[in-house]
Amino acid sequence: MSVQSLKSVSVKSLACLLALPLTACATDNQFDETGGVRVTRSACPAVAIPAYTGDVTLFSIPQSRDARALDVSATITNLRSTCTETGDQLVANATFEIQARRASASGAREVILPYFATVMRGGTRIMSKQIGRVALRFEDGQLRASTGATATASISRAAATIPPEVEAKINRKRKPTDPDASIDPMADPTVRAAVQEASFELLVGFQLTNDQLAYNATR
Repeated sequence: MSVQSLKSVSVKSLACLLALPLTACATDNQFDETGGVRVTRSACPAVAIPAYTGDVTLFSIPQSRDARALDVSATITNLRSTCTETGDQLVANATFEIQARRASASGAREVILPYFATVMRGGTRIMSKQIGRVALRFEDGQLRASTGATATASISRAAATIPPEVEAKINRKRKPTDPDASIDPMADPTVRAAVQEASFELLVGFQLTNDQLAYNATR
């Protein structure tokens, strides 16, 4: 199993790729939103596969969608991540496996598949994008092949940290008799906006054509 590397490219356009909830990989910014149950928020980026980008299907006739023309199908699986602090940066490392199957086992063959690793901020803004390629080697007589790949994101810890005044609002202890005792701090638009602004995601998936994306969305 070979591990493929990524070539970085800059992305300037704004896009809403997918809004994903945070997942924990550290113990930063502990919120006590209820006054009793402590919820831990991580400054590390969530790592996920956006909808419709975890699979790719190649056809022997590019414009055909007939099952008889199906050539190769592949899936991203076993996505895992780690997050470490290096100076003032948070570095997220994602590893995943690409498993593929072809329709015919005749002859040895290599299939190259492109994939992306995108850093999103606030669920709507693309901060960076990397394009990588994996090589899947089918030996003669084999229907299946797999390989591993990696993606890395480096994020400013300061950018991923909620401002102290906002954290104070979230952590403020509330007595049952307080007028706002039953109000979720996240209901405050300024608090919600600050938390969203400090939220990052590392998203990985196949770099699909418009036709491939449409096929995934409708099958």
